[in-house]
Amino acid sequence: MGSAPPSHRQMARGDRRMFAASDDSTMLKQIQGTHAPDGRDVDVRPILDIIEDVLKRAAPSIEGAHIDSMEDKTSGAVIDANEMLEALAFIIQKVSCEITCKCSGGGDAHATTMSLLHLLSNYSWDAKVAIALAALAIAYGEFGLVVQLFPTHPLAKSVAILKQLPDLMEHSNALKSRFEALNSLIGAMLDVTKRIMEFKQLPHQYISPEQPPLSVAMTHIPTAAYWTIRSVVACATQIASLIGMSYEYVTSTTEAWELSSLAHKERNIHDHLMQQLLLCYQHIDEKKHVEAYHNLVRAFELPQLDNTRILKHLIYMKDDIQPLHEGSTKSRVPVEALRRKSVLLLISDLDVSQEELMILDHIYRESRMRPELQYEIVWVPIIDNSVPWTDAEQHKFEQLQSLMSWYTLHHPKVMEPAAIRYIKEVWKFAKKMILVSLDPQGKVACPNALHMYLIWGNMAFPFTTMKEESLWREESWRLELFVDSIEPRILDWIPQGKYICVYGGEDIDWIRAFTDNAKQVAATAGIDLELMYVGKTNAKERMRKITGNISEENLSHFLPDLTSMWYFWTRLECMLYSKMQHGRSVERDIIMQEVMTVLSFDGSDQGWATMWFGSHEMARGKGDTILECFQMFQEWEENARIKGFLPALKEHLQQLHTPHHCNRLILPGVEGGIPESVVCAECGRTMEKYFMYRCCTD
Repeated sequence: MGSAPPSHRQMARGDRRMFAASDDSTMLKQIQGTHAPDGRDVDVRPILDIIEDVLKRAAPSIEGAHIDSMEDKTSGAVIDANEMLEALAFIIQKVSCEITCKCSGGGDAHATTMSLLHLLSNYSWDAKVAIALAALAIAYGEFGLVVQLFPTHPLAKSVAILKQLPDLMEHSNALKSRFEALNSLIGAMLDVTKRIMEFKQLPHQYISPEQPPLSVAMTHIPTAAYWTIRSVVACATQIASLIGMSYEYVTSTTEAWELSSLAHKERNIHDHLMQQLLLCYQHIDEKKHVEAYHNLVRAFELPQLDNTRILKHLIYMKDDIQPLHEGSTKSRVPVEALRRKSVLLLISDLDVSQEELMILDHIYRESRMRPELQYEIVWVPIIDNSVPWTDAEQHKFEQLQSLMSWYTLHHPKVMEPAAIRYIKEVWKFAKKMILVSLDPQGKVACPNALHMYLIWGNMAFPFTTMKEESLWREESWRLELFVDSIEPRILDWIPQGKYICVYGGEDIDWIRAFTDNAKQVAATAGIDLELMYVGKTNAKERMRKITGNISEENLSHFLPDLTSMWYFWTRLECMLYSKMQHGRSVERDIIMQEVMTVLSFDGSDQGWATMWFGSHEMARGKGDTILECFQMFQEWEENARIKGFLPALKEHLQQLHTPHHCNRLILPGVEGGIPESVVCAECGRTMEKYFMYRCCTD
């Protein structure tokens, strides 16, 4: 056997020079000059499946082993590829002959590559590369068959002898690095080819080939195709050179280095194409999100037969999974389970308090006992999809989900970005929970029914804006509205003719002094008085300690638990925001004035108290003022006998009122709900506005 042809080493030196110069503008113009597609459409995907299968199975371990474990993908691919292969058989054969002739003689690799590009000038870039790979697969497949069947098949053995391959078997260990480099390059070539195909398959309705980022990416495709076909030439040259090799050539590392260098080049090209593809997919996603968003907007604008289409747009459009979890049965259900029902979308993040859920659950379970209330609640948790989903968040989500007896999303990640955008932009969801009411046709009945749901419960069904307005028209500032049925004893005391004092604050010394003086005044005035402590907003631990003191010292009644206290204050805030939603102002609305007064009392460092007789007669005052009033009872005792206890109390409180006072009003932030100006309920002046940021609730 003779030595390897000198042209191999010359080609190696030429390759190194070409690595430095091939990507400049002159080279690019040369490559593009070969490209003259005639518009024929070639779907190379099924062909590539067969090519990949051949190239991977042909990879020899020299001793004859082959890849038995590889999944057989060719059965379906052959059926899909047959028609396309019939059309491409002639050109694949021509390329195969070109490669065999020029690579066997050790010609110039660049010249051979350009010759192949001219031969394939009428095809698209992805088809050029796939056809070249098909020609390589034929050569490598035939070589692999002979090597693998040589030990056991007489025909393969005879062919191997004619090709002088037995020496190759003899020096198999020395060739290991050569085949590793060859197979590494083939893997890189396949990856680049798949990326080139991927660019062609991008949906043009979302991304234009004439505009960035696809137009920018397409400028790199000719270079990627050139280097992949150049790599095909290098691989074919390597396979051809194995015939009749001398031991000197077997042990040479130059060719393995050339293959490794090309593999490195191909991997760099692949990584760059991948970056460009990611930009294209990002662009497509943005376009799809915009389209989905506008589809959702149009769906809400157009009349619907039922709510299914709207809910699918909001929750999950596909039919491949059941996106809802039904709380009472713990089972998965489709969106169709909500068809033609009134639906309340409970929208929040994962920071939901147990108090909120307990109150909502109480109202919802109450509705299940009334068949006429045909509505369902669906929890829609909004998360930041740009942040990785952690085990801690999954645990938090599952904990919250387990507390809900209504429908919930199976997982927050099923939500489409377009729906999240709609919820934030149109329904103004920011941080605080909202409850969007949809009628049985999917039309928005109320953009936030949470306020009326917490104020009136199921009395507000069907939770429309008109129903909320109707309920307010029937309301007045009365004890039943103030305390509702949070503590049923209060409502029992009204018909019993008792005076009822509802008070709050967190100063235990003031509470002791106030309750003691109130009891003394009641005894002196001969009135039947009941005292009810309602706590302070957002002070759980302090309230637990204070109610313990009140109970131990028998100072007064108090709301039964911390959830009831939370509900009392939340209802007052809901009244304020509900009124604001309907454009009411403090100056002309008595209910708003009284609610703002109690909330400003709560915002101060003092205690406070309201005194009621019947449903409507009431007096109120801040801690020091009303305590002083009771301590001075002898001064207005006679007036109380003449005019009545409450009128006399109000009159004396007015006398004690001074223009020097300071009220604070702390309102939870609700998107679009904070008024520009707030008038003091006591003096009528506009209150100064401050910002408070708070994360702790105690």
